[in-house]
Amino acid sequence: MIDVLSLRRKLALEVEHKIQNNLIKEHPLRQIMWECTLRCNLHCRHCGSDCHTEASHPDMPLADFLRVLDSVKRSGADTHRVMITITGGEPLMRPDLEECGRAIYDREFPWGMVTNGLFLTPQRFSRLLAAGLHTMTVSLDGLEELHNWMRGNAKSFEQVDRALDLLVNEPSIRFDVVTCVNRRNYPTLAQIRDYLISKGVKEWRLFSIFPVGRAAQDPLMQLKPYEFRGMFDFIRQTRKEGIIKASYGCEGFLGNLEGEVRDHLFLCHAGITTGSVLADGSISACPSIRADYHQGNIYEDDFMEVWENRYQVYRNREWARRDECKDCKYFRYCRGNGMHLRDSNGKLLFCHLRRLKQAEGAIV
Repeated sequence: MIDVLSLRRKLALEVEHKIQNNLIKEHPLRQIMWECTLRCNLHCRHCGSDCHTEASHPDMPLADFLRVLDSVKRSGADTHRVMITITGGEPLMRPDLEECGRAIYDREFPWGMVTNGLFLTPQRFSRLLAAGLHTMTVSLDGLEELHNWMRGNAKSFEQVDRALDLLVNEPSIRFDVVTCVNRRNYPTLAQIRDYLISKGVKEWRLFSIFPVGRAAQDPLMQLKPYEFRGMFDFIRQTRKEGIIKASYGCEGFLGNLEGEVRDHLFLCHAGITTGSVLADGSISACPSIRADYHQGNIYEDDFMEVWENRYQVYRNREWARRDECKDCKYFRYCRGNGMHLRDSNGKLLFCHLRRLKQAEGAIV
Protein backbone atom coordinates (compact mmCIF):
# COMPACT_ATOMS: atom_id res chain seq x y z
CA MET A 1 0.00 0.00 0.00
CA ILE A 2 1.19 3.47 -0.89
CA ASP A 3 0.84 4.83 2.67
CA VAL A 4 2.26 1.87 4.61
CA LEU A 5 5.94 2.73 4.79
CA SER A 6 8.63 0.11 5.03
CA LEU A 7 10.99 0.41 7.99
CA ARG A 8 13.86 1.35 5.69
CA ARG A 9 11.86 4.11 4.01
CA LYS A 10 10.60 5.47 7.30
CA LEU A 11 14.14 5.64 8.68
CA ALA A 12 15.27 7.48 5.55
CA LEU A 13 12.40 9.94 5.93
CA GLU A 14 13.24 10.54 9.58
CA VAL A 15 16.88 11.29 8.74
CA GLU A 16 15.74 13.57 5.94
CA HIS A 17 13.30 15.31 8.28
CA LYS A 18 16.16 16.32 10.56
CA ILE A 19 18.25 17.50 7.62
CA GLN A 20 15.33 19.54 6.35
CA ASN A 21 14.73 21.13 9.75
CA ASN A 22 18.32 22.33 9.77
CA LEU A 23 18.01 23.60 6.20
CA ILE A 24 14.87 25.54 7.11
CA LYS A 25 16.62 27.06 10.12
CA GLU A 26 19.57 28.22 8.00
CA HIS A 27 17.47 29.00 4.85
CA PRO A 28 20.47 29.53 2.55
CA LEU A 29 19.46 31.40 -0.58
CA ARG A 30 20.28 29.16 -3.54
CA GLN A 31 17.94 30.35 -6.27
CA ILE A 32 16.15 33.54 -7.29
CA MET A 33 13.48 33.19 -9.93
CA TRP A 34 12.84 36.37 -11.87
CA GLU A 35 9.47 36.73 -13.58
CA CYS A 36 10.92 39.14 -16.11
CA THR A 37 7.73 39.47 -18.17
CA LEU A 38 4.10 38.43 -18.18
CA ARG A 39 3.97 38.51 -21.97
CA CYS A 40 3.87 35.22 -23.85
CA ASN A 41 3.86 34.16 -27.49
CA LEU A 42 1.64 31.13 -26.84
CA HIS A 43 -1.77 30.50 -25.31
CA CYS A 44 -1.29 27.26 -23.41
CA ARG A 45 -4.31 25.35 -22.12
CA HIS A 46 -2.76 24.76 -18.69
CA CYS A 47 -1.16 28.15 -18.01
CA GLY A 48 -1.26 28.96 -14.30
CA SER A 49 -0.35 32.59 -14.96
CA ASP A 50 -2.91 33.16 -17.72
CA CYS A 51 -0.32 35.13 -19.71
CA HIS A 52 -1.08 37.06 -22.90
CA THR A 53 0.86 38.65 -25.76
CA GLU A 54 0.15 42.04 -24.21
CA ALA A 55 0.41 41.70 -20.45
CA SER A 56 -1.56 43.70 -17.91
CA HIS A 57 1.73 44.69 -16.26
CA PRO A 58 4.80 45.95 -18.14
CA ASP A 59 8.11 44.10 -18.14
CA MET A 60 10.28 44.84 -15.13
CA PRO A 61 13.17 47.14 -16.08
CA LEU A 62 16.52 45.40 -15.83
CA ALA A 63 17.90 48.10 -13.53
CA ASP A 64 15.21 47.33 -10.96
CA PHE A 65 16.09 43.64 -10.81
CA LEU A 66 19.80 44.39 -10.63
CA ARG A 67 19.16 46.22 -7.37
CA VAL A 68 17.97 42.86 -6.01
CA LEU A 69 21.26 41.25 -6.99
CA ASP A 70 23.17 44.14 -5.45
CA SER A 71 21.28 43.47 -2.22
CA VAL A 72 22.39 39.83 -2.34
CA LYS A 73 26.02 40.83 -2.94
CA ARG A 74 25.97 43.31 -0.05
CA SER A 75 24.78 40.55 2.27
CA GLY A 76 28.03 38.67 1.72
CA ALA A 77 26.34 35.70 0.05
CA ASP A 78 28.45 33.60 -2.30
CA THR A 79 26.99 34.78 -5.60
CA HIS A 80 28.39 31.75 -7.43
CA ARG A 81 26.00 29.57 -5.43
CA VAL A 82 22.85 31.64 -6.10
CA MET A 83 21.26 30.57 -9.38
CA ILE A 84 19.19 33.17 -11.21
CA THR A 85 16.41 31.54 -13.21
CA ILE A 86 14.65 33.82 -15.67
CA THR A 87 11.05 32.92 -16.25
CA GLY A 88 7.80 34.52 -17.36
CA GLY A 89 5.58 34.62 -19.33
CA GLU A 90 8.08 33.83 -22.02
CA PRO A 91 11.55 35.35 -21.42
CA LEU A 92 12.35 35.38 -25.14
CA MET A 93 9.64 38.03 -25.58
CA ARG A 94 12.14 40.49 -24.08
CA PRO A 95 14.36 42.01 -26.78
CA ASP A 96 16.92 42.88 -24.08
CA LEU A 97 17.18 39.34 -22.67
CA GLU A 98 20.83 39.06 -23.68
CA GLU A 99 21.58 42.35 -21.94
CA CYS A 100 19.81 41.04 -18.83
CA GLY A 101 21.83 37.83 -18.88
CA ARG A 102 25.13 39.63 -19.36
CA ALA A 103 24.42 42.02 -16.48
CA ILE A 104 23.58 39.06 -14.21
CA TYR A 105 26.70 37.19 -15.30
CA ASP A 106 28.90 40.27 -14.81
CA ARG A 107 27.71 40.37 -11.20
CA GLU A 108 29.04 36.80 -10.86
CA PHE A 109 25.70 35.02 -10.64
CA PRO A 110 25.08 31.92 -12.78
CA TRP A 111 21.85 32.21 -14.72
CA GLY A 112 19.45 30.09 -16.71
CA MET A 113 15.99 30.34 -18.19
CA VAL A 114 12.71 28.52 -18.73
CA THR A 115 11.31 28.76 -22.25
CA ASN A 116 8.74 27.32 -24.62
CA GLY A 117 11.39 27.50 -27.36
CA LEU A 118 9.20 29.20 -29.97
CA PHE A 119 11.56 32.15 -30.47
CA LEU A 120 14.85 30.30 -29.91
CA THR A 121 16.72 30.72 -33.19
CA PRO A 122 20.36 29.68 -33.67
CA GLN A 123 21.35 33.34 -33.70
CA ARG A 124 19.49 34.10 -30.49
CA PHE A 125 20.93 31.02 -28.82
CA SER A 126 24.48 32.08 -29.72
CA ARG A 127 23.88 35.54 -28.23
CA LEU A 128 22.48 34.04 -25.03
CA LEU A 129 25.49 31.76 -24.68
CA ALA A 130 27.78 34.75 -25.15
CA ALA A 131 25.84 36.46 -22.34
CA GLY A 132 26.75 33.64 -19.94
CA LEU A 133 23.73 31.35 -20.18
CA HIS A 134 24.32 28.29 -17.95
CA THR A 135 21.07 26.30 -18.01
CA MET A 136 17.83 26.04 -19.92
CA THR A 137 14.54 24.25 -19.41
CA VAL A 138 12.38 23.65 -22.47
CA SER A 139 8.73 22.59 -22.41
CA LEU A 140 7.49 19.67 -24.51
CA ASP A 141 4.01 18.31 -23.90
CA GLY A 142 3.74 15.60 -26.52
CA LEU A 143 4.56 14.77 -30.09
CA GLU A 144 3.48 17.19 -32.78
CA GLU A 145 -0.31 17.02 -32.67
CA LEU A 146 -0.67 16.94 -28.88
CA HIS A 147 2.06 19.47 -28.16
CA ASN A 148 0.57 21.96 -30.60
CA TRP A 149 -2.90 21.34 -29.14
CA MET A 150 -1.59 22.02 -25.65
CA ARG A 151 0.35 25.12 -26.70
CA GLY A 152 -2.23 26.57 -29.10
CA ASN A 153 0.24 27.07 -31.96
CA ALA A 154 0.71 24.97 -35.11
CA LYS A 155 4.46 25.74 -35.25
CA SER A 156 5.29 25.11 -31.60
CA PHE A 157 6.48 21.49 -31.88
CA GLU A 158 8.61 22.27 -34.93
CA GLN A 159 10.38 25.03 -33.03
CA VAL A 160 10.91 22.91 -29.91
CA ASP A 161 12.38 20.17 -32.10
CA ARG A 162 14.90 22.67 -33.49
CA ALA A 163 15.62 24.04 -30.03
CA LEU A 164 16.49 20.56 -28.78
CA ASP A 165 18.97 20.13 -31.63
CA LEU A 166 20.67 23.37 -30.57
CA LEU A 167 20.87 22.28 -26.94
CA VAL A 168 22.01 18.71 -27.55
CA ASN A 169 24.88 19.98 -29.68
CA GLU A 170 26.07 22.59 -27.17
CA PRO A 171 28.23 20.92 -24.48
CA SER A 172 28.65 24.08 -22.40
CA ILE A 173 25.03 24.19 -21.24
CA ARG A 174 22.99 21.94 -18.99
CA PHE A 175 19.37 21.57 -19.99
CA ASP A 176 16.31 19.46 -19.40
CA VAL A 177 12.87 18.98 -20.89
CA VAL A 178 9.67 19.31 -18.87
CA THR A 179 6.37 17.68 -19.75
CA CYS A 180 3.04 18.55 -18.19
CA VAL A 181 1.12 15.27 -18.12
CA ASN A 182 -2.57 15.51 -18.94
CA ARG A 183 -5.34 13.13 -19.92
CA ARG A 184 -4.58 13.38 -23.64
CA ASN A 185 -0.81 12.90 -23.58
CA TYR A 186 -0.76 10.32 -20.77
CA PRO A 187 -1.23 7.35 -23.16
CA THR A 188 1.72 8.61 -25.27
CA LEU A 189 4.36 8.94 -22.53
CA ALA A 190 6.41 6.07 -23.97
CA GLN A 191 6.36 7.74 -27.39
CA ILE A 192 7.51 11.04 -25.91
CA ARG A 193 10.30 9.21 -24.05
CA ASP A 194 11.47 7.46 -27.21
CA TYR A 195 11.42 10.73 -29.15
CA LEU A 196 13.53 12.49 -26.50
CA ILE A 197 16.01 9.60 -26.45
CA SER A 198 16.27 9.77 -30.26
CA LYS A 199 17.07 13.49 -29.99
CA GLY A 200 19.83 12.85 -27.44
CA VAL A 201 18.06 14.40 -24.44
CA LYS A 202 19.47 13.14 -21.13
CA GLU A 203 17.16 14.71 -18.50
CA TRP A 204 13.36 14.75 -18.48
CA ARG A 205 11.03 16.04 -15.77
CA LEU A 206 7.35 15.17 -15.68
CA PHE A 207 4.73 17.19 -13.84
CA SER A 208 1.09 16.67 -13.10
CA ILE A 209 -0.91 19.85 -13.68
CA PHE A 210 -2.30 21.63 -10.65
CA PRO A 211 -5.78 23.21 -10.80
CA VAL A 212 -4.88 26.91 -11.05
CA GLY A 213 -5.39 29.43 -13.86
CA ARG A 214 -6.72 28.05 -17.14
CA ALA A 215 -6.09 24.46 -16.00
CA ALA A 216 -8.69 24.81 -13.26
CA GLN A 217 -11.42 25.05 -15.88
CA ASP A 218 -10.26 22.23 -18.16
CA PRO A 219 -11.04 18.64 -17.06
CA LEU A 220 -8.58 17.26 -19.62
CA MET A 221 -5.74 18.73 -17.58
CA GLN A 222 -6.44 16.62 -14.47
CA LEU A 223 -5.39 12.97 -14.50
CA LYS A 224 -7.73 10.30 -13.20
CA PRO A 225 -6.41 8.46 -10.13
CA TYR A 226 -5.34 5.39 -12.14
CA GLU A 227 -3.55 7.63 -14.64
CA PHE A 228 -1.89 9.54 -11.83
CA ARG A 229 -0.52 6.30 -10.39
CA GLY A 230 0.37 5.06 -13.87
CA MET A 231 2.51 8.15 -14.47
CA PHE A 232 4.64 7.25 -11.45
CA ASP A 233 4.93 3.62 -12.51
CA PHE A 234 6.11 4.84 -15.91
CA ILE A 235 8.71 7.17 -14.36
CA ARG A 236 9.98 4.43 -12.07
CA GLN A 237 10.35 1.97 -14.95
CA THR A 238 12.07 4.56 -17.14
CA ARG A 239 14.54 5.29 -14.35
CA LYS A 240 15.32 1.60 -14.02
CA GLU A 241 16.03 1.36 -17.75
CA GLY A 242 18.58 4.16 -17.33
CA ILE A 243 18.59 5.45 -20.91
CA ILE A 244 17.11 8.85 -20.04
CA LYS A 245 16.98 10.33 -16.55
CA ALA A 246 13.27 10.75 -15.89
CA SER A 247 11.98 12.28 -12.67
CA TYR A 248 8.81 13.66 -11.19
CA GLY A 249 8.61 17.36 -10.43
CA CYS A 250 9.29 19.02 -7.12
CA GLU A 251 5.85 18.72 -5.53
CA GLY A 252 3.99 16.31 -3.33
CA PHE A 253 4.76 13.68 -0.70
CA LEU A 254 4.41 10.31 -2.43
CA GLY A 255 4.44 7.74 0.37
CA ASN A 256 6.23 4.54 -0.63
CA LEU A 257 7.22 6.12 -3.94
CA GLU A 258 9.52 8.57 -2.17
CA GLY A 259 13.07 8.04 -3.37
CA GLU A 260 11.98 6.06 -6.43
CA VAL A 261 10.69 8.63 -8.92
CA ARG A 262 13.13 11.49 -8.25
CA ASP A 263 16.59 11.89 -6.80
CA HIS A 264 15.51 13.55 -3.57
CA LEU A 265 12.89 13.14 -0.88
CA PHE A 266 10.09 15.67 -0.94
CA LEU A 267 10.56 19.19 0.34
CA CYS A 268 8.96 22.35 -1.00
CA HIS A 269 11.97 24.68 -1.24
CA ALA A 270 9.84 27.80 -1.67
CA GLY A 271 11.00 30.37 0.87
CA ILE A 272 13.64 27.96 2.21
CA THR A 273 16.28 28.04 -0.51
CA THR A 274 14.24 29.64 -3.31
CA GLY A 275 12.96 33.19 -3.58
CA SER A 276 11.43 35.03 -6.48
CA VAL A 277 10.80 38.49 -7.82
CA LEU A 278 7.55 38.83 -9.75
CA ALA A 279 6.89 41.19 -12.64
CA ASP A 280 5.25 43.80 -10.39
CA GLY A 281 8.13 43.71 -7.91
CA SER A 282 6.48 41.39 -5.41
CA ILE A 283 8.96 39.39 -3.36
CA SER A 284 7.65 35.85 -3.34
CA ALA A 285 9.08 32.34 -3.17
CA CYS A 286 8.18 30.61 -6.43
CA PRO A 287 6.39 32.05 -9.48
CA SER A 288 4.11 28.99 -9.52
CA ILE A 289 2.52 30.28 -6.30
CA ARG A 290 -0.41 32.26 -7.64
CA ALA A 291 -2.05 32.94 -4.27
CA ASP A 292 -0.88 36.00 -2.36
CA TYR A 293 1.87 34.79 -0.08
CA HIS A 294 4.09 37.72 -1.02
CA GLN A 295 6.58 38.90 1.60
CA GLY A 296 7.24 42.41 0.36
CA ASN A 297 8.04 44.37 -2.78
CA ILE A 298 11.40 45.40 -4.19
CA TYR A 299 10.09 48.93 -4.71
CA GLU A 300 9.55 49.29 -0.98
CA ASP A 301 11.81 46.69 0.68
CA ASP A 302 15.38 45.43 0.57
CA PHE A 303 15.32 41.90 -0.84
CA MET A 304 17.82 40.33 1.56
CA GLU A 305 16.24 41.97 4.60
CA VAL A 306 13.00 40.34 3.55
CA TRP A 307 14.73 37.01 2.90
CA GLU A 308 16.35 36.91 6.32
CA ASN A 309 13.49 38.23 8.43
CA ARG A 310 10.20 37.27 6.80
CA TYR A 311 9.03 34.13 4.97
CA GLN A 312 7.76 32.56 8.20
CA VAL A 313 4.63 31.34 6.42
CA TYR A 314 6.98 29.22 4.30
CA ARG A 315 9.42 28.12 6.98
CA ASN A 316 6.95 27.10 9.67
CA ARG A 317 4.13 25.20 8.01
CA GLU A 318 2.23 24.30 11.17
CA TRP A 319 -0.52 26.67 10.03
CA ALA A 320 -1.18 24.19 7.18
CA ARG A 321 -2.07 21.40 9.62
CA ARG A 322 -5.79 21.80 8.98
CA ASP A 323 -8.65 20.22 7.05
CA GLU A 324 -7.44 16.92 5.51
CA CYS A 325 -3.90 17.61 6.75
CA LYS A 326 -4.98 18.00 10.37
CA ASP A 327 -4.72 14.36 11.40
CA CYS A 328 -2.43 13.10 8.63
CA LYS A 329 0.33 10.92 10.08
CA TYR A 330 2.67 11.99 7.30
CA PHE A 331 2.39 15.74 7.81
CA ARG A 332 5.90 15.80 9.35
CA TYR A 333 7.32 14.63 6.01
CA CYS A 334 4.95 16.53 3.70
CA ARG A 335 4.60 19.80 5.69
CA GLY A 336 1.33 20.44 3.89
CA ASN A 337 2.54 19.95 0.29
CA GLY A 338 3.88 22.62 -2.08
CA MET A 339 2.93 26.20 -1.37
CA HIS A 340 1.65 26.60 -4.93
CA LEU A 341 -1.09 24.10 -4.00
CA ARG A 342 -2.53 26.36 -1.31
CA ASP A 343 -5.08 29.04 -2.10
CA SER A 344 -5.09 32.47 -0.47
CA ASN A 345 -7.16 31.11 2.42
CA GLY A 346 -4.68 28.30 3.07
CA LYS A 347 -6.91 25.58 1.64
CA LEU A 348 -5.06 22.66 0.03
CA LEU A 349 -6.02 22.28 -3.64
CA PHE A 350 -4.44 18.89 -4.26
CA CYS A 351 -3.03 16.06 -2.12
CA HIS A 352 -0.74 13.64 -3.95
CA LEU A 353 -0.99 10.91 -1.34
CA ARG A 354 -4.77 11.08 -1.35
CA ARG A 355 -4.87 10.73 -5.14
CA LEU A 356 -2.53 7.74 -4.97
CA LYS A 357 -4.73 6.15 -2.34
CA GLN A 358 -7.73 6.72 -4.59
CA ALA A 359 -5.89 4.81 -7.30
CA GLU A 360 -5.60 1.87 -4.88
CA GLY A 361 -9.30 2.08 -4.09
CA ALA A 362 -8.50 2.89 -0.48
CA ILE A 363 -10.65 6.02 -0.59
CA VAL A 364 -13.21 7.43 -3.02
